[in-house]
Amino acid sequence: HVRLVESGGGSVQAGGSLRLSCQSFNLDKDYTYCLAWFRQRPGKDREGLAALISGGAVPKYADSVKGRFTVYRDDANSTLSLQMHGLEPADSATYYCAAIRNYFCADLRVTSFPYWGQGTQVTVSS
Repeated sequence: HVRLVESGGGSVQAGGSLRLSCQSFNLDKDYTYCLAWFRQRPGKDREGLAALISGGAVPKYADSVKGRFTVYRDDANSTLSLQMHGLEPADSATYYCAAIRNYFCADLRVTSFPYWGQGTQVTVSS
């Protein structure tokens, strides 16, 4: 059973940076997985931010975070990280890690990912 655990959330002032981590458990070593970051802002739908397949291919980013957020993957340690710079109050949200067993990261749609973490809260104050 795939399990994902996020960490690294917290409170930061506008313009600041945070690095989120997602520890994955029980990924089948015989398959590749697309791991991704999503967020859900208050009153909004969950949105995809960034995704990366095993082996470190070119990441997929949502336009809203290109140039500010960078996704990293350490397959040896089963972790996915999201480095966030230039944070704005509009980035305040619960951030989730998600996974799907696949050969590539097809898209950033919520419905494409069957496995989810519990989320970590990020609050950006002005």
